[in-house]
Amino acid sequence: DIPYELIVVDLTKGEHKKPDHTEKQPFGQIPYIDDNGFILYESRAIARYLIKNYPEKGTQGLIPSDPKAEALFEQAASVEVSNFNAFAAAVAVEKVFKPRRNLQADEAKVAENIASLKAKLDVYEVILGKHDYLAGDNVTLADLQHLPYGSLLFPAGYGDVFTSRKNVA
Repeated sequence: DIPYELIVVDLTKGEHKKPDHTEKQPFGQIPYIDDNGFILYESRAIARYLIKNYPEKGTQGLIPSDPKAEALFEQAASVEVSNFNAFAAAVAVEKVFKPRRNLQADEAKVAENIASLKAKLDVYEVILGKHDYLAGDNVTLADLQHLPYGSLLFPAGYGDVFTSRKNVA
């Protein structure tokens, strides 16, 4: 329970490209936070900052403090960025976001990214056969970072990439 004020930025109106936004997020993207004057952008950096800055708010363990456990967390976080996020995001763009704007999905792009994602998740299946989570037996931020785009694979029609793999599901 970290107190916050949600400010909705209407991307369809280009609010993220206006000077009052780019002054805080120079790439004109979302999200960014203002924590009592400390401005930070990029979701992974924000999550890490909040975990470390507010440990009393239920974030303990999401970034391990033991050096070996932290190294395994960093490895798992890199795996998510390099072997999951780009593929899942590409499918979400084509099958979820484009239809919301009445645009056609590029099915070749979807097929290519799903094939890559399936191959990557086959490796996840092996890793998760050895322990409960990517960095060991406790959930970490690395696991949670799969949720934004991973959850969109279900409405995109590709939830089976998870459910067809016992350890991944």
